[in-house]
Amino acid sequence: MPSSTGSVERLDANIPGAFPDGNSSRQSLQDVTSTHQTLSQSLYARRAEFTRPRSVRIKVGSWNVGAQKGTEKDIGEWFVEGKGIEASLGGLGIKDTGNDSKERVSEQEARRTKYASTVPTGDSASVPSNEEIGIYALGLQEVVDITSATEALRPYTDPAAANRYKEAIVKAMPDGYQLVAEQQLIGLLLLVYASPAVYPHVTAISTTSVGTGLMGYMGNKGATTARIILGETTRLVFINSHLAAGADKVSLERRNWDAGQIISRTRFDPITDAFGVTQAHGEGLGEEDFAFWFGDLNYRLEGMSGDDVRRLLTIHTKDFDLEPEDDVNAPSISSSRSDASKMSSTSSEAGAQFVPEPTELDPSSLQATLQSLLPHDELQQQQKARKAFQDGWTEGPIRFLPTYKFDIGKVGVFDSSEKRRCPSWCDRILYRTRTGKQRYDASMKELEEAKKKDEEMKAKGLDHAADDDEVLFDYDPETDGDTGDYDEYDETADPEPEAITTKEGFSDEILLEYYTSHMRVLSSDHKPLGAVFSLKFDAVIPELKAAIHKEVARELDRQENEGRPSITVVVDRSTGTAAPENNNTTDSDFDGVDFGDVQFAKSKRRNITIANTGRVPATFGFTDRPVGEGQPAGPYPSWLHVSFDRESYKPEKVQADKLAADNIQTSFVLEPAEVLNIELKMKIESIDLVRKLNDGVTNLEDILVMRVHDGRDHFLPLRGHWQQSVLARTIDKLVKIPEGGVRKLQHQKPSSEASVQSSAAPRELFRLTEAIESLNERTLAEWDMTGHETEKAPWRHNAGWPFVKDPRYFADGAHEDTLAHVYEALDCETPFEAAFDLESAPMQRLEILAEVLLVFLRSLEDGVVTEVMWRQLEEGLITREKSKQQLPADDERLFVLEIIAGAPSHNVCFVLITTMLQRIANDIANASKVEKKTPRSSIDLPASPQVSIRRRTLSKVTEVATRQLINRNYASIFTDAIFRAPNVDKMKEKDKTTRKERMIRILDLFLADPHEG
Repeated sequence: MPSSTGSVERLDANIPGAFPDGNSSRQSLQDVTSTHQTLSQSLYARRAEFTRPRSVRIKVGSWNVGAQKGTEKDIGEWFVEGKGIEASLGGLGIKDTGNDSKERVSEQEARRTKYASTVPTGDSASVPSNEEIGIYALGLQEVVDITSATEALRPYTDPAAANRYKEAIVKAMPDGYQLVAEQQLIGLLLLVYASPAVYPHVTAISTTSVGTGLMGYMGNKGATTARIILGETTRLVFINSHLAAGADKVSLERRNWDAGQIISRTRFDPITDAFGVTQAHGEGLGEEDFAFWFGDLNYRLEGMSGDDVRRLLTIHTKDFDLEPEDDVNAPSISSSRSDASKMSSTSSEAGAQFVPEPTELDPSSLQATLQSLLPHDELQQQQKARKAFQDGWTEGPIRFLPTYKFDIGKVGVFDSSEKRRCPSWCDRILYRTRTGKQRYDASMKELEEAKKKDEEMKAKGLDHAADDDEVLFDYDPETDGDTGDYDEYDETADPEPEAITTKEGFSDEILLEYYTSHMRVLSSDHKPLGAVFSLKFDAVIPELKAAIHKEVARELDRQENEGRPSITVVVDRSTGTAAPENNNTTDSDFDGVDFGDVQFAKSKRRNITIANTGRVPATFGFTDRPVGEGQPAGPYPSWLHVSFDRESYKPEKVQADKLAADNIQTSFVLEPAEVLNIELKMKIESIDLVRKLNDGVTNLEDILVMRVHDGRDHFLPLRGHWQQSVLARTIDKLVKIPEGGVRKLQHQKPSSEASVQSSAAPRELFRLTEAIESLNERTLAEWDMTGHETEKAPWRHNAGWPFVKDPRYFADGAHEDTLAHVYEALDCETPFEAAFDLESAPMQRLEILAEVLLVFLRSLEDGVVTEVMWRQLEEGLITREKSKQQLPADDERLFVLEIIAGAPSHNVCFVLITTMLQRIANDIANASKVEKKTPRSSIDLPASPQVSIRRRTLSKVTEVATRQLINRNYASIFTDAIFRAPNVDKMKEKDKTTRKERMIRILDLFLADPHEG
């Protein structure tokens, strides 16, 4: 068999649903095509049925803020609201709105300050803005001072600068816009936002950065990039870069090198498709459908005198009533003179009609000036020479003044410093389509083939075409393929949409609508640059795709070969397909297992039966199911346990190898007409999953894949209806839950703006602490009354009781249903007593509630003592440790409470918990007292299950030593429940131990008996 065929078979063997090769020597390639491969092909063939055309405007902005303070004040108005454009200086698509209320330049410059926006007052949007834009992509350069060695060599990125700009953007953004991608590299910051309508269609987000600065890899120069997939069909890439500066040849070559490094070293995360198949390697630049490269590319005007260029350009800034410096800018040229030059000499003749001369032909017009400068632009020169950005990158027509370098605080005054830099278009926005990249690759292939042909001809000695009838292909890399005209657009006409075919085979169109600078922004020596693109794409509609997917799967099922092993999956209808328990209707369309209402810690069981309905024995088992991005792989979701009513099949080695190729771990063999019963148990125990379910970012829906060896796959949908839980929330959200419990919010989430419904602490915490204290008193009293002469009380040998269970009295897992009822009482705000059996003892109830309390506290997102609070506490403790200063206990307690008091709800929770622990410790210590005449050596102190304590460090008084043990154990148990500390995973074990000791010491302060000492 040819090696190519063998390669296909090996690939197919690992695809879910593949038919094994029973006789590879006679089986055709079509016979070994997998079910999922066929499903994918069939689904792709019907893609027009589940995609719909969508349109979105993408606004790309670039600005070198020069590490200037106050630049964030301008971000919202120019980038989001589209202000700060001077229509008289042009730009693609810019029309003069005739806004008479717009602030004059002289007034604008006079009031300029770093504490407020420098955009002119009374300005209006000159380009699409606000809700008209679906995707905002902003690239900033020099958000920190990259000339500082401290910043350039900093081993981490300081987010403070980025936060200032993000806050300003969010304040200006319309409601509902979401930050979908963010990447910072020292001074480079890339931010991508999506509108509420676009955000649900954004997937496969990946960001990365490449440093090309000092030593070729430091982050003072380089790029930050982001990749997203739009509508499951269209790959978009955004590249924000800052290339090497300088006007000499060496700097130019370094800029080209920087761009090449960014292209070669950028790599995104692998993409996982709808069937759970993940790419072996992440994609690089060039594999996207649309790419946008923007930033301070630093390309200059080659061979131009700075003074000459400034004088030439200053002519056009006189429209602003500017007063430039005499030694820098040229004298004013009146607008009337300019207008007069546009008139034809024949226009004054009798009866002649005035025809204005085209702007491009007027030698005094801005466009004529720009056209005279652009041939000197290094970027266009390097593209034409195929040294940088030659592989399909294009740019809109430049109809605006150079964006660099201006005097800060001025609209149109170019660099008046001693350096008097030549104005240049350093800031650029380029874009590339998949078709543009393919065109370039094809042209390079043709040139390479022509060169190869030429070399072959020369090798045959055919130096002159005249000596032979054959044609000699001469190849000159400097001229071949060069049309002599770099620009692909007509400067006098608006660009047309470009149609492309995406990597997924869909048809898209893109159009550059606007490309201009924001001249009226004064806070940096660079002017911001903006471009608006209109993108038409085909978006997958998930509901339609699911329906077509189902139809295709059923059709493939009908086409299965009846001679192969066949099984039938029967769901117990009495429990399997009922609607949620709070719904009186029946969902008859759901063909799977429905667990109904699901709550935390409560098991829900359903049964299915597998029957062999074929004519041959069937070997089958569950295999890896299709999962989405970020979901754990494997045959079962984390919340499902599967048990069988018979032993697993243990095949011979040959058969075992075949099953392993099918990813079947646990296999069974059913003879014809034989059945197998399976129990599915759903139980939610993961706090992280509870948090996602509460927030609605995930749901209890999944699919089990049952693979039949040599047969087809069966897909069993699972679902459950999540009941809201008080677990995995913040304290601030809990105090806003209305009376009656969190279940009243089943179809909504507690709003951060809602009014506080309970007292300063969550009602759940009040109820738990109160119940635990009461049950502790009852337990101690009952034990004392009943005697228990032959038994030792649990608190006598366990200093962590009741928060550390004693298996001699209470076995873990023995009261699963009771625990679930307690959590339900907590969620529904019903009495705890109803959750317990009448015969359950107070001690058992106490231990259950103690467990629930710890789970509740550990699940809090922010903790009782938040990360911010802990940082302040730890700093104070470390300072005193270094100075060997030890405060009195009262002062230490006051220090802790002053920090926590900044958040009243947290403060009340902390006091409530520590007061409860102190009272319980007091009661247990008093219950553990012995007669004073009993010798110290004959008294057994309780074991310390949580912390290792040297006996000699304890008090010689038995009662005091017992209380010390209890306090230390309680403090150790509640550290992770109360405190939230940052960077725990990155800490060394020694540092973790030291930190925990500090937490224990703080809690120990509040648990100490106030009557001691």
